[in-house]
Amino acid sequence: MRSNRRLRWVAIPVAVAISIALAGCTQEELRGFLPGTPGITNHTDRIVGLWTTSWIVLLAVGVLTWGLILWAAIVYRRRKGQTGLPVQMRYNLPVEIFYTIVPLILVLGFFAFTARDQAEIETPNPNPDVNIEVIGKRWAWDFNYIDANVYSAGVQAQDRAKLKDGETISDTLPTLYLPVNKKVDIKIESRDVAHSFWVVDFLYKKDMIPGKTNHMYFIPEKIGTYAGKCAELCGEYHSLMLFQVKVVSQADYDAYIAAQRAAGYEGQLGLEYDPNQNLPGTTGATEGSEG
Repeated sequence: MRSNRRLRWVAIPVAVAISIALAGCTQEELRGFLPGTPGITNHTDRIVGLWTTSWIVLLAVGVLTWGLILWAAIVYRRRKGQTGLPVQMRYNLPVEIFYTIVPLILVLGFFAFTARDQAEIETPNPNPDVNIEVIGKRWAWDFNYIDANVYSAGVQAQDRAKLKDGETISDTLPTLYLPVNKKVDIKIESRDVAHSFWVVDFLYKKDMIPGKTNHMYFIPEKIGTYAGKCAELCGEYHSLMLFQVKVVSQADYDAYIAAQRAAGYEGQLGLEYDPNQNLPGTTGATEGSEG
């Protein structure tokens, strides 16, 4: 009876503290401190849900574990006048089954929900409305608008670092334009070393591996400007390998494409300047050595 009273006096304030903490949560806290706002793409809310649910489950496990540790330390502490060691137990079958089965269920549950959401995110959009090719290069980005046959070439980071009077970094950043509420298929390539294409508020990134093509599939659902960066250490100017994504209306997207075409940026940028073509063992290196 005494131990039950102790547990009750511990459980009540803990429950009250948790309720007060949850009631006072801001939107940022409810999103698990992830960047962005709800509904930026058709995948962001799914990612936030997986993230926050995982943390809630893990926090509950932590509170239970910490509570049991404190409970054992208080209830079974050495009393005044006691000497020697407490009674030793070799094993406790129910407890051992509990701490084997519960972690196994948690791991399988995390795996199942992660696999479900990842499969949804990685499923190609049938008949995409917009096909884009993103090429990472040290240290900038090139964007090919495949359907419109126009391109945008990014200025190297070390050149962008030298700003003119009245110019800001955002004025010189490579900018990818996307129409809102359209199915987008982004083809991801690297022209030199490993990079990683990361639009921060989209809550997803994809590695750019030399010689390998990756894809991202999503629908941008909220008009705005979103920061992007390289998320793979790629050399001296890695920290300046920035870009931005502008999600705009269909009319503004069409106007941008028309402006690129009028400015002479028609055609597609390729991988012909890939320095890996000159590595030993490649056709280019062999021909060069014969010459």
